[in-house]
Amino acid sequence: MSVKRAEKSKYSSFRKGEKLVEMTPARIALEREELGELRRILDAGDDVHQEWNGFTLLHSAVDGEVDAHVQTGEPLHVDATALLLSKGADPDRPSHGGRGVSARHMAFVSGHWLASDLFEAWTRRGK
Repeated sequence: MSVKRAEKSKYSSFRKGEKLVEMTPARIALEREELGELRRILDAGDDVHQEWNGFTLLHSAVDGEVDAHVQTGEPLHVDATALLLSKGADPDRPSHGGRGVSARHMAFVSGHWLASDLFEAWTRRGK
């Protein structure tokens, strides 16, 4: 799978199955579960709250973790979710430019109890 970087654009082409889609490097790293690369990109100043198809990186992390669990039967995990929280992602930020649901809500309704517990702990840390 190759990533072709577009000149003077914040988006890169990424082959997802048979489709070629445009995503930011952070989104591609998240999609590929390359968390070290995602960390590097965010540390370099990329926006942790960027949206693609209405979802922030945190929404996509929750969705991807649930999908992986459902599709493989492997236990739930929160690797990407924890990384994004550590980089400033807000679990209460609504999707779709402020008109959608939060990643916290998404985790709750999808049964991602591990992310829900992590979000609760993250919220309590400030009190």
